[in-house]
Amino acid sequence: MAKIVLGLGVSHGPMLSIPAQYWEDRAKADRANPKHFFRGKTYTFAELAELRAAGNYAAQSTLEICQARAAKCQAAISKLADILEESHADVAVIVGNDQMEIFTADHVPAFAIVWGPYVEGIPRDEAFLAKLPPGVARAELDRTPSVYTQYPCHPELGEYLIRASMNDGFDPAQITKLTTGEIGSNAAPHAYGFVYRRIMRDRVLPHVPVVVNTFYPPNQPSARRCYEFGKSLGRALRAWPKDLRIAVIASGGLSHFVVDEEFDRKVLDIFERNDFDALTSLPEEYFESGTSEIKNWITTAGILEGFQMRVVDYLPCYLSEAGTGSGLGFAVWS
Repeated sequence: MAKIVLGLGVSHGPMLSIPAQYWEDRAKADRANPKHFFRGKTYTFAELAELRAAGNYAAQSTLEICQARAAKCQAAISKLADILEESHADVAVIVGNDQMEIFTADHVPAFAIVWGPYVEGIPRDEAFLAKLPPGVARAELDRTPSVYTQYPCHPELGEYLIRASMNDGFDPAQITKLTTGEIGSNAAPHAYGFVYRRIMRDRVLPHVPVVVNTFYPPNQPSARRCYEFGKSLGRALRAWPKDLRIAVIASGGLSHFVVDEEFDRKVLDIFERNDFDALTSLPEEYFESGTSEIKNWITTAGILEGFQMRVVDYLPCYLSEAGTGSGLGFAVWS
């Protein structure tokens, strides 16, 4: 029988793919953004800065502090990559999300499972990069290959997981070839590209991409639904009649594009305590914008029910006086 040998959780935001001296590009975009999501409400940058003035976030967003936290993030990424390599996994399941990279506003499934032979990594040209927000273009070069690449999937396992989850009352979309999304590319979304390049170090395991719609209403699955979907996938993986070692990887989160350190630490503590009643009872309105990617971790935690999670590191990486930025987390389930 198959055996799940490891779980990993890793943030994948652009701050992890660019040197800290370029983080200011993202801060400039934050100041120009008229709509910031934070704890179920939206704010202008000025409103957010006033609301969070007591946090003194300007003092935590100096270049010196950003460089120190960036270095710790890179060390944590390397640690996770080492752990994956040492696990000798044969196949992986990667739980991530799409940001209109392969879907469009006309079609966004709540859950999807890819079971084609491969997904594509496509180099980014200058015209494509010019369309991306400040700070993201530079990061995209780190999350995509320099040459056209076909990353191997595992069609047999993908089809098996689709059928098994259907039998459990879930209805995931099935994908054999990634479609071209609103940004004009059918390349693997950055949630997966980051894992391929930084956690798998371009030695990509045969894998099954599982896609969760964390961002886009009205069909975002709840935290509880994500956890139950994960449990269904976990049962299927343990029953798969193949003598293979499986790694499960959550890509995304934690809080962004506004850092909510208190919420992040609460979520991580709940994961470590395996208190999933508390996890699935968290306010749904908190899971908006980038912070919604925590649901990829929740789905993964469902797959890994019975495993123990430990935090490798957590860095609240602030960009501005309003507390914009990313809460960057790195964890292992064993």
